[in-house]
Amino acid sequence: MAKVSSDQLGTEPIGKLLIKQAVPASIGILVMSLNVLVDSIFVGNWIGSIAIAAINVVLPVSFFIAALGMAIGIGGSSIISRALGAENKEKALKTFGNQITLTLLVTISMVALGLYFVDDLIPAFGGKGTIFAPAKIYYTIILYGVPFLALCMMGNTVIRAEGKPKFAMIAMIIPSVGNLLMDYIFIYVFDWGMHGAAWATTVGYLLCFGYIFYFFLSKNSELKISLSHFGLNMPILKEIGSLGFVTLARQAVTSITYLLMNNILFNLGGEAMVAVYAIIGRMLMFALFPVFGVTQGFLPIAGFNYGALKYDRVKESIYTAIKYAALVATLVFIGLMVFPEAITSLFLSSRKDLPAEELITNAFVLEHAPAAMRWVFAATPIIALQLIGAAYFQAVGKAIPALLLTLTRQGFFFIPLILILPSFLGELGVWLSFPIADVLATIVTGIYLGKEVKTKLQVSAGQ
Repeated sequence: MAKVSSDQLGTEPIGKLLIKQAVPASIGILVMSLNVLVDSIFVGNWIGSIAIAAINVVLPVSFFIAALGMAIGIGGSSIISRALGAENKEKALKTFGNQITLTLLVTISMVALGLYFVDDLIPAFGGKGTIFAPAKIYYTIILYGVPFLALCMMGNTVIRAEGKPKFAMIAMIIPSVGNLLMDYIFIYVFDWGMHGAAWATTVGYLLCFGYIFYFFLSKNSELKISLSHFGLNMPILKEIGSLGFVTLARQAVTSITYLLMNNILFNLGGEAMVAVYAIIGRMLMFALFPVFGVTQGFLPIAGFNYGALKYDRVKESIYTAIKYAALVATLVFIGLMVFPEAITSLFLSSRKDLPAEELITNAFVLEHAPAAMRWVFAATPIIALQLIGAAYFQAVGKAIPALLLTLTRQGFFFIPLILILPSFLGELGVWLSFPIADVLATIVTGIYLGKEVKTKLQVSAGQ
């Protein structure tokens, strides 16, 4: 693989550069999303639909702890991109060392707390009734691998900050392929059930960590840190914290959303309704992979050029990213509107010898999930502006607007909607909350981003 320099972020044409950054990011996210999707299909067919619901209950807790690593990664990577753009290599190195130390300290502490409160957390997130036992098995095993996942998520963002999207893509592919292979061995061959599903995922985390560790030791990385860089530096920690808090807050709100959704849907339709949401959740991760890929590709370009004071290139990157993301979001929308029944059936076993409880759950899911999917993704074509707008403020180090725009959709609109609408519309109220929140958040983001472009970037570009 040819050696790539971070300097290219400030010189290559924006359209070409965004494709170069976004395509590997999209492929990596696609493979990770396919991993979640196929993993759920394996679990649903080889263990049962209740097992899918159990994993859905566990994800918010484990993902929140792992998101600590992503928060530290994105917060620090914004600093690294701008430092490299300003040719301040020492600050970039110090930031990376602080990211590693902070990730280890925070995630190991959170894992200890998560294991201690396991019996309280699982029911709180909707792991009730027959869901509790398999959820506890999965949760306990997964949590041991979460610190490695956090280091992977942190390291992956740093690789992108260096302008090495192909290596970041490989880092995302490795755990996914490893997990699916282990799924087959542990669940299908060894018949370990939920234990097998959990260990397969954990092995995937370890494989990813091994590759990222190798990358930073190899000649491919520009960031060669020494022991002195691991010592915590308060100004850098504050900057990582302020920017990383945006990502952490988003994941915290996502975890709260899962908690509320699982409990609201359990009250509306029991375990079967939670299984419907589990399938919808998988599609939210999978179907939007190209949009998230464009967003990931946009971050280092905007951050580097902002640090290099090339504001015209920053504006061009915003417009180009929104255009590309809107195009792929529209294609995703069309596919989901046309094939929701076929998509739902992928997650359900076609065997006729299943226990009566599983057969009833499968029939319920097949009846309710397609309509729910259409409502949930109804506003997909317009979400590009929402995602790119929030990402811009994070990329350029503006923590407060980044935080507010990140929380707009779920925190300010979606959560209030799911607390209110189901009281009047029942199940339909839950699903309608998704597109309404998307429309409102997009309007707010568009207004805020438009003002930023017309004032800060316009004035700066003209200086």
